[in-house]
Amino acid sequence: MSLAVQFSEYGPTDGLSVVRVEPPTPGPGQVRLAVRAAAVNPFDWKVLRGWMREQIPLALPAGLGNDAAGVVDAVGEGVTEFSVGDEVLGSSLTPSFAQFALADPAKLVAKPPTLPWGVAGSLSGAGGTAWNVVERLKVAEGETLLVHAAAGGVGSFAVQIAVARGARVIGTASERNHELLREFGAEPVTYGEGLVERVRAAAPNGVDAVLDTSGRGEIPDSIELAGGPDRVLTIAAFDAADTGIQIYSGVAADGRVLRALLNLIEEGSLHVPISRTYGLSEAAAALDASQTGHVSGKIVILPE
Repeated sequence: MSLAVQFSEYGPTDGLSVVRVEPPTPGPGQVRLAVRAAAVNPFDWKVLRGWMREQIPLALPAGLGNDAAGVVDAVGEGVTEFSVGDEVLGSSLTPSFAQFALADPAKLVAKPPTLPWGVAGSLSGAGGTAWNVVERLKVAEGETLLVHAAAGGVGSFAVQIAVARGARVIGTASERNHELLREFGAEPVTYGEGLVERVRAAAPNGVDAVLDTSGRGEIPDSIELAGGPDRVLTIAAFDAADTGIQIYSGVAADGRVLRALLNLIEEGSLHVPISRTYGLSEAAAALDASQTGHVSGKIVILPE
């Protein structure tokens, strides 16, 4: 038997519990991971709350978690990419807030020996989303990108990816995160009332593109600053589709994107701060911390 975090009904985090389950058996083309680290993403507590039940219907009880890093501990028929004992990172097919999870080899890459487990377990969701949205926005060298909630999970990745491409990045954040954004290569501005004026003071000619990762109502200001909706993209304001902006709901990073992120880490162009780690029995506290929306760095579950 093994341990996994599960919930039996949608609702707050106090409905989470650690239960004993049979370790999943890998089918053809699958591997099983002994999970060493699994990052918490806002998607996880949105699923728990029931906000995603129409898009992702679940048979309850169910688990949480998609990011994963661990050691391959069993391989299914036809798998040639990895062998038992390989250290890997990516995303899982089954919930990763657990001691064991199944994964598709196409969504995994080898973990560099020197990469900490917490960082390895944090790349796929936030990092993959950031890479894909920067590509969708066609951010190029010499352009100016505005990122809302730039110190958050996806925002901090996007800032560094865009800077590595030679873009100028202006990032909104609370003042306590301004120094962190400067370390990432961004120019920080405080969010809230007067945002348009502060961004225009920093970029009098406006910005070329805007990434909204906060969903706190900045879409009208973003469209104004970008001179139209075409190069404004949100991963949070799903009710803004009628404005003509791009809506991105995210997909797990594939091997190409994961390798690109690892290359940036190796070059020193991408840093992944870990806010705090939690055990499986502390999953409720981990999701509560994520829901505050004021965390700098990734929150990571380390299965016992």
